[in-house]
Amino acid sequence: MTDERRTGGGSRSRAVKVAAGVVAAGAVTALAVSLTTGGSSTPAQQSLSAADPAPTATPSGSTGPSAPSGSPSPGWDGKVKVLGDGSTSDTGPQPNQLKIEKLKPGEKPPQFVVFSWDGALENDDHLFSRFRKLAKENDATMTFFLTGIYLLPQEKHDLYRPPQHDKGSAAISFPTDRHVKETLEQLRLAWQDGDEIGTHFNGHFCGPKGGGEWSVDEWRSEIEQAYSFVTNWKTNTGFAGEAPLPFDFRKDLAGGRAPCLEGQKNLIAAAKDLGWRYDASSPGEFQVWPSKTNGVWNFPLQLLPFGDQQVLSMDFNFLANQSGDSTQGDPRKYNAWEKQTREGYLDGFERVYNGSRAPLFIGNHFETWNGGIYMQAIEDVVKTVCKKDGVHCVSFKELADWLDAQDPKVLEQLRRLDPAQAPDWPTYLK
Repeated sequence: MTDERRTGGGSRSRAVKVAAGVVAAGAVTALAVSLTTGGSSTPAQQSLSAADPAPTATPSGSTGPSAPSGSPSPGWDGKVKVLGDGSTSDTGPQPNQLKIEKLKPGEKPPQFVVFSWDGALENDDHLFSRFRKLAKENDATMTFFLTGIYLLPQEKHDLYRPPQHDKGSAAISFPTDRHVKETLEQLRLAWQDGDEIGTHFNGHFCGPKGGGEWSVDEWRSEIEQAYSFVTNWKTNTGFAGEAPLPFDFRKDLAGGRAPCLEGQKNLIAAAKDLGWRYDASSPGEFQVWPSKTNGVWNFPLQLLPFGDQQVLSMDFNFLANQSGDSTQGDPRKYNAWEKQTREGYLDGFERVYNGSRAPLFIGNHFETWNGGIYMQAIEDVVKTVCKKDGVHCVSFKELADWLDAQDPKVLEQLRRLDPAQAPDWPTYLK
């Protein structure tokens, strides 16, 4: 794949344990994740769904040579329109986007792979910057689902009004000032690289009084606050000298993934009115071509090979089937678990790459669970697949753009294929 592909311009997650190839209904493993701020660990205050635990929050630092810093650079060409309080700006079409082309009659579809990340915090492990750079090096773009309160410092936590919870409360840690500044740096660079900035909403509430129990109006409130934390971070933080983000978040935001994959029905009802293109909150399906739910593209996690079973295509679901409730399992098993995880992703890729060409969706967290084996497995997969012939590693937003450009009748034909089914393309899509 070359640079020619890019142009300027209501239910709790059930996806933990699997048996006989079927997701175990209602299986949710409670886990106390260690949340840290400023380097000191304290027990988490809430148990979290194993399908989507809260990320670890620690301060960090990472810079990049092409990111704006301080006041807007005189090198900007004058076409930049600073918005609101200066937190965001309109710098024109996002660079490095997929060149959208309609399939020709009989043409084999591209193989799309979407790597997505829940939270998008740059912490001491430097995982946001690590995978942003990895994507750039491998001609890929990714989707980073930003948690809104990661741009709201701890001392301003009372600005958050979560549905059905006390003012200023959250199931995850609020960031330090250093968290905020360095996350902003990575968001600037990611957008300039061509990556998508989606949303993981705000307080990461799951289970009782979580997103699965929120009304449409409560989801609207949560969404509006996610917009506000991004578009008003200068006012909220007082960081007057920091450069604005180079995108208009209210215009660019195209979709998100709900914490613990809960509440998709009411979430979509709220998001559709805002013009969102997709939602990635579905608990999971087999690897098939996507369809729309209530007019919005449904991009679920997917069932991938796991021995003689299937497991959801997210790092924590591999962990839950390997070390159970523990994020620090037996170190003697790390090598075998890493190999098993990498092979699960690659087997899922090969199944559709040599079969139906259905897009592959992989979800992740910026974490070092079980010695960081899941991060290494993902890095290996990116390096293995993203430059293969016919493969496009893209963001969810780019995939939605491509799907919207296709003939609906062709997409319907593609949806009839089983994941490993490879038809005679010139005849099948004639």
